[in-house]
Amino acid sequence: MSDIETIEAEALSAIGGANDLATLDGVRVSELGKKGRVSALMKTLGGMDPEERKEMGPKLNALKNRLNDAIETRKTILEDEELDARLASEKADLSLPPRPYHTGGLHPVMQVFEEIEEIFGAMGFAVAEGPDIEDDFHNFTALNFPIGHPAREDHDTFFMTPDENGERKVLRTHTSPVQIRTMMNEKPPIRVIIPGRVYRNDWDATHTPMFHQVEGLVIDKVTHMGHLKGCLTDFARAFFEVDAVETRFRPHFFPFTEPSAEMDVKCDRSGGNVKIGQGDDWLEILGSGMVHPNVLRNCGLDPNEYQGFAFGMGVDRLAMLKYGMPDLRPYFESDMRWLSHYGFKPWLLPSLSGGLS
Repeated sequence: MSDIETIEAEALSAIGGANDLATLDGVRVSELGKKGRVSALMKTLGGMDPEERKEMGPKLNALKNRLNDAIETRKTILEDEELDARLASEKADLSLPPRPYHTGGLHPVMQVFEEIEEIFGAMGFAVAEGPDIEDDFHNFTALNFPIGHPAREDHDTFFMTPDENGERKVLRTHTSPVQIRTMMNEKPPIRVIIPGRVYRNDWDATHTPMFHQVEGLVIDKVTHMGHLKGCLTDFARAFFEVDAVETRFRPHFFPFTEPSAEMDVKCDRSGGNVKIGQGDDWLEILGSGMVHPNVLRNCGLDPNEYQGFAFGMGVDRLAMLKYGMPDLRPYFESDMRWLSHYGFKPWLLPSLSGGLS
């Protein structure tokens, strides 16, 4: 009996004093292992008479269970302490600023898209979108392109393989098909801008086979050419962030507008840079005009009741002019050095009140 009490007292003291899992396991082996003190006492049961074995057996089993429970309790405590120590030593300070090479940048084209949307959004324009792959009707016929027009030829446009009906789909050459879809699906008044990718068979310093465009469309019963000029002049002032922007409209030809005009802004080309709002030179930045009556008819609108204007501008070219990029081709080369130089912080959203760029 005294042996049991002595072993229990010493074992519990050793268990409570174990400061790590390895020491605790050593106590377990020395007390409950095959050669441990409790195991040695258990082996003596075989040499006892039945009455003595009946008395000592339960006492030894109870001792073994108490020591096992004490070991498991101490083990849980030590594991929790070890985990807390690891969490304290391995934590990362997320409040530290990120390293520069972990900072992303917004592509200049996306920046200019957002700037244009902010400007026209303030004028009450909504955003409309459509598919990149179009049919002949929406891309050409509905827009008053005659048969034999150069834009319908392979050297100018990317055509798809003919389908089972012999129709060749086309990678849209402008976002104007969305104008057609909008006029056919919505009742005037209509006031939308249409940002998106367009495709033409060209490749040099100022042309790429895929580029970006924003078109605008206004349809109602009262809009006239004066509204067109005022809208686009206000856009030029806001986009280039120069109050003194001077514009002029030159007669031009587009199949889908009549009359048609290209808009120029006055600029200074000296010194190898283009400065908007000063100088005596002119620079063409977009095309525009009153929507052709044939286009209105093709969309189910009566040109005697409705009229409006449309315009289109190349986003890539506008980005080149505003931010001084000399060549279009790096836009598509995925060069992180170029993007880090010309890119924008993505969380700084353009704002007419706070500044576009």
